[in-house]
Amino acid sequence: MADDQSTRALGPLRIPRRITRISWRDFAASLGPVLLVSVLAIWIAVHFVRPAPPDTIVITTGPEGSTSRTAAEKYQKILRRNGVKLTILPSAGSLENLKRLADPQFTVDVGFVQGGLSGLADTSGLVSLGSVFYETIVVFYRAEEPIGRLSELRGRRIAIGPEGSGTRFLALTLLKANDIDSTHSTKLLDPGGTEATQALLAHKIDAAFLTGDSASPASIRELLRSRGIRLFSFTQADAYVRHFRYLSRIDLPPGSFDLGTNTPARTITLLAPTVELIARTALHPALSDLLIEAAREVHGRATLIQQAGEFPAPLEHEYPMSPDASRYYKSGKSFVYRYLPFWLASLVDRAAVVLVPIVVVLIPGLRLVPTIYAWRVKSRIYKRYGELMALERAALADPDPEERVALLKRLDEIEKTVITVKMPGSVADQLYVLRQHITWVRERLSGDGGHAAHAAPAPPEERPKP
Repeated sequence: MADDQSTRALGPLRIPRRITRISWRDFAASLGPVLLVSVLAIWIAVHFVRPAPPDTIVITTGPEGSTSRTAAEKYQKILRRNGVKLTILPSAGSLENLKRLADPQFTVDVGFVQGGLSGLADTSGLVSLGSVFYETIVVFYRAEEPIGRLSELRGRRIAIGPEGSGTRFLALTLLKANDIDSTHSTKLLDPGGTEATQALLAHKIDAAFLTGDSASPASIRELLRSRGIRLFSFTQADAYVRHFRYLSRIDLPPGSFDLGTNTPARTITLLAPTVELIARTALHPALSDLLIEAAREVHGRATLIQQAGEFPAPLEHEYPMSPDASRYYKSGKSFVYRYLPFWLASLVDRAAVVLVPIVVVLIPGLRLVPTIYAWRVKSRIYKRYGELMALERAALADPDPEERVALLKRLDEIEKTVITVKMPGSVADQLYVLRQHITWVRERLSGDGGHAAHAAPAPPEERPKP
């Protein structure tokens, strides 16, 4: 009944709720910097995360039937299993491949390029994904007796391959080293591959330089079986390798081509540059891994001129190794690409980069928010205590009546601020202790001697426990 009467006596009076469960302004001020730093970290991570890998790669290879074209067709089938389309662009050979890759206006991602060509184009934007196979250079010539040096071809009709082919570059390099050029009676002709094979068989030329860059294995086998046509053996191979560092020596023992007919009948020494899989620096890391995997599947087996597992290899010759390729050769595929489908691994890989700043910045930052929040709230109370201490020091200086009035007025303002400020309920006990301190200081300022009769209340942490 008494409670009802008290309620009716209050009538329409509304008691403002200055003490709340939480100070949203302080909470926002505490949480804001953490969120800002986290958003900035996430933005930086997203900025440096590569987009999803494209589903199409363009590779420049060589003419129809060449070794590089055949390899690219095998790559195409392997990449298709991972949902990536490999578009094959035929070319005249390695030199044209290099020029395409070096031209930013030409749409191509990777290509097969043999050693020795890097000085013929701007290669600053190109990297190597590794050496993938040897490309032997074979010289077939028509003669009654075998010859031992290329210089003996002077004055003959020699097919050196079409413009843009790596075969032509190698042929010109080796002939020039033997003082052979077209300024003398020697005729250097353009046919290459099948055309050069048919011309040699038809007695239209006397010699032909062929490589896997321009000739098919079928054409080379046809010349090996033809009467009157011989395969040149580089008896000076060691000297050539010392002069041209991009060349390797390849020895084929008797019977290498055919054990039944013992072809060749004696050891044949050939020269071979290493073919590298060259890419533009913008190639997506996931696609780099796929291409090296395909290269391992295609070129990793033993052949007549290489051992099993010899290729692909991170051999840095004329082009810097791609950082992504170096990482792959050292540690293989990343965890997600090893156990997840390609498209899903790509998604998880990019999402993980965004999660890093969340784990490193946001979560630890959120754990600091309560501490920052508590510090902000309590700092307001500590500020009022500082003002009270200043007033108390002024009271000890025995101020005159006017000064006492000014000090009391300032004390009233402090008390009003304490009463009207919105504070969370968690510090209500500290607020009321502050009110007690204000009362005690007021008594001292009033000069009624109350300071002798009343001791200052103890701070919350010093009050005796019940």
